[in-house]
Amino acid sequence: MGTDWAAVYEATYADLVRFLYRMVWAEDRAEDLAQEAFVRALRHEPENPRAWLYSVARNLARDEARSAGRRRRHLALVREEEADRVGEDAGQELERSERHAAVRRALECLSERDREVLLLWDSGLSYDEISEQTGLARGAIGTTLSRARQRLVEAHRTGEDQNAASL
Repeated sequence: MGTDWAAVYEATYADLVRFLYRMVWAEDRAEDLAQEAFVRALRHEPENPRAWLYSVARNLARDEARSAGRRRRHLALVREEEADRVGEDAGQELERSERHAAVRRALECLSERDREVLLLWDSGLSYDEISEQTGLARGAIGTTLSRARQRLVEAHRTGEDQNAASL
């Protein structure tokens, strides 16, 4: 019997977009990459669709990050989104933007493995699925997550301390 793609889509799409967003930092691009992952899954009919989707999505996002031209377009899109925001007062917009930038900087300070494990876990993948995606032993996932969270908090604090010192 074939895969119930509607059920897979409903159960996975939002988490997959969130995972991709934290890799490419552009919501519309994250949605495009998630859709591309689903299109590829339909062509290949993988045995474990959810894990396969995350694997393809991660590879698509990595390819995206390697392209300097696309990065410039992403930055332009982010600026356009910021300029298009209506209804937010300037203080709220600045605060939201600063929080977003601080989290992004903290995530970028992590190793690729730590960032990937955190993002996969945040997207709702189980330890078994994270193990399958990353190649880490299942027993190492909890420890890796714990240490990655600590490093993320430390990177965020360091960034806040540096910002406070520069003021």
